[in-house]
Amino acid sequence: MKAIDKKHNMCYYLNISYERTIIEMKIYSVLDKEFAPYGKVLQGYDTAGLMKALDEKTPLPEGVEYVMSDTALETVAIFGELQNNAYGGMPIQLGWCNGHNTTLNCLEYHRDSEINIGVNDFILLLGKESQIEDDGMFDTKNIVAFRVPTGVLVEVYATTLHYAPCSASRGEGFKVLVVLPKGTNTEKPEFTPANHEDTLLTARNKWLLAHPESSEAKNGAVIGLKGVNTDIADSI
Repeated sequence: MKAIDKKHNMCYYLNISYERTIIEMKIYSVLDKEFAPYGKVLQGYDTAGLMKALDEKTPLPEGVEYVMSDTALETVAIFGELQNNAYGGMPIQLGWCNGHNTTLNCLEYHRDSEINIGVNDFILLLGKESQIEDDGMFDTKNIVAFRVPTGVLVEVYATTLHYAPCSASRGEGFKVLVVLPKGTNTEKPEFTPANHEDTLLTARNKWLLAHPESSEAKNGAVIGLKGVNTDIADSI
């Protein structure tokens, strides 16, 4: 997955290619009660302009591409509401994660909630930070899949492990808004790690657990996932 900061002309790469273990798994909806420990649906926002900008002004690549901050989205009227209402006045950035994907590959978390919405259905593969074991490993048997219906605005809690969205239908892509506190996913601060969690920090406000089969692990990311590298291709 290629990640780009349009404002700062920065680019880094994630998810290039993977070996895949395809399994069938139950896919819940974010409208189901099972989603409550991981996040919630946000009500009361007029997202029409945001959906239009996301659909018309962002690409649909064959792989997965992430842009952390895009002025085409940040100039839409809802920006102020998301910043002041959803994030309580904290500075935010609006970007996107678009493309085609069915594989887990990694999990990440932030110190803050993330907000998503898609121009079509997409699937999130989620875990809980509390499920990271004492040895720093997360077992992928704990992954739960959730479908996010078109136009549904969701908050993914800070304690929820997540990564790139997945396609909801075979061969279909996704265009997903990513709202995070401003500066998230920019350059990693320089510091001396004081504990194991510190070694997971791969960018600002981004702690990453990589699967051994992922390109992130091959490029030096800390391996924090054990079990199969979940692929939902046969479940959609």
